[in-house]
Amino acid sequence: MSKETPAARPKYADRAYRSVAGIAAGVLLLALGGWLGVDALVRGSGQARALAVAALVAGVPLVVALTLRPVVYAGEERLRVRNPFRTIVVPWGRVEEIRAGYSSEVVTEDATYQMWAIPVSLRARKKANRRRDRAAAGAGGGLFSPSSRPALSDPEMRRPGGTGAGSLDPMADDPTPTADKSIRELRELAHTYADREGAQGPVSVRWAYEIIGPAVAGSLALIIAVAVG
Repeated sequence: MSKETPAARPKYADRAYRSVAGIAAGVLLLALGGWLGVDALVRGSGQARALAVAALVAGVPLVVALTLRPVVYAGEERLRVRNPFRTIVVPWGRVEEIRAGYSSEVVTEDATYQMWAIPVSLRARKKANRRRDRAAAGAGGGLFSPSSRPALSDPEMRRPGGTGAGSLDPMADDPTPTADKSIRELRELAHTYADREGAQGPVSVRWAYEIIGPAVAGSLALIIAVAVG
């Protein structure tokens, strides 16, 4: 039987992690800004029109950068973190740690990079911990006795449809916040792919000049328009 070579190994699309709330906020802000800008261009005077154009040129890139642009792509060889103003590519072999404290971060030997696309909600984390505490306190009732009931930390119990006995329990839904679930998945990927030949190499950082340039130009134009007016 022939041995599968790395070239013959099937390729899978990168996993993408985004903030749904951030995207929704970005769309709403762009819609509001576009409506106000168009209204100023149609009904305003010369000075108002100049201010509206400058504000749109400065504001739209910033809104896109802070809400729509952030995303984390996790592939089989590297982690690509697209933040508002720069993109960081980290091969799995260079990842020292992936953690979520007050923010989500990927740690390498030389630096620590935030992942804007995976925001941490301390409120959701506290709520999840309270749910676990209540479930643990009520472990004496239901389908299982205290001695036979599976622990809440058992992945098979938390995973809906799991094969463990806890999958029969309606309380078995995993209350872990979305950010912590994403961090857990990224840690598993880092552990799985860290030793691959293609997962080695240096960390690369590229600044998003396509965002920075228009934002700076629009800000300068806005300052000039206000000063002249």
